Amino acid sequence: MGELMAKYLIKASITVNGIVEKHDIIGAIFGQTEGLFGDEFDLQTLQDKGRVGRIQVTVKIQGGKTLGEVLIPCNLDRVETALLAAMVESVDRVGPYDAEVKIVDISDLRLEKIKKITQRAVELLKAWSKEKTPDLKEVVKRIEDLMRVPEPISYGPESLPAGPGIDESDTVIVVEGRADVINLLRYGYRNVIALGGAKKVPNTIKELSSKKKIILLVDGDHGGDLVLKEVLRTLRVDYVARAPPNREIEDLTGKELEEVLSKVQPVFEYLENLVKQGNKDAQVLLEFQRKLHGISKEVVEETLTIPSGIAEVVKTLQGTLEAVLYSKDWKEIKRIPVRDLVNEISNVNKDSIYAIVMDGIITQRLLEASSEKNIKILIGARIGKIDFKVPGIVMLTFNELI
Repeated sequence: MGELMAKYLIKASITVNGIVEKHDIIGAIFGQTEGLFGDEFDLQTLQDKGRVGRIQVTVKIQGGKTLGEVLIPCNLDRVETALLAAMVESVDRVGPYDAEVKIVDISDLRLEKIKKITQRAVELLKAWSKEKTPDLKEVVKRIEDLMRVPEPISYGPESLPAGPGIDESDTVIVVEGRADVINLLRYGYRNVIALGGAKKVPNTIKELSSKKKIILLVDGDHGGDLVLKEVLRTLRVDYVARAPPNREIEDLTGKELEEVLSKVQPVFEYLENLVKQGNKDAQVLLEFQRKLHGISKEVVEETLTIPSGIAEVVKTLQGTLEAVLYSKDWKEIKRIPVRDLVNEISNVNKDSIYAIVMDGIITQRLLEASSEKNIKILIGARIGKIDFKVPGIVMLTFNELI
């Protein structure tokens, strides 16, 4: 109906005693009504003034005749609309053939619109009325469900208290006892497992440490010191976190737990800081952890040199969302989309990649995957939120090179 904001729609049927096309019918309507009531009420003039919309015709051929429907939208007043309809009905020929036009209906489109709006309003009210005021018992039950203490599962042959997300998580939080597990579960930490009060680290947790990153989370008191010492001398640990001084994990609020876990330290960094403070036990534990991580006792500092040509590579990479993998002699190994980077790293041999230059964000996940393959340098468009720093990896941004 074009762009005309029509008030009325004239519907007419037409029968032509011969085979004609749509444009023949439209031409007949314009031709046979032209000048009947002067130029001002001529169809073409009314269309030019936006008083009548585009005439639509649909036709079908049946028994040598053409049967059609004519639709004429208009925003004339009621009298003028009726006059226009009668004028159209006066058409009696299309081309060489006799024709008959009958007005089927003149509908008020505003009323139709109001009718649809009213019907929709009723539907909305019905849907609205279905919403019940919550029953007090349901509200109380919902609150009780939320406040109910989560029940740990029993994990492994030793039936250790744990959260249900151990197997699906890449990182496991190791705590001291069942009460610690319950408190972490209360605040949504599902990848938690307890030592279970055993004097020695359970084999179940040792097996987990061979497949997953381990965060050791202990109390901030003397008991926490003892647990820390026992675990670090027997279990490969990646990160260490402690409750505030003289506080226990089982008593921390959700916000306090979040703050503690946001400040986890890589195990080497944690122990090296204790060594600097004169803690003799820490030096021994540091050597244990180096051994468990497969690191030589004598740590040789390596000078990392980035060739000047890498700055040019960075410029060409910007906007491509690609990553370039380099060997230790800075020869290009491969170019891949950044989105495939973590999967690519996980499938290569250790020490096969020395550096990565990428038009993307350096993430915690990429950092940990790179650490497992002994990658030394990551150069990205920017560095994202890094919760756990990984020793031995240099991270740089494009802006630092160009």
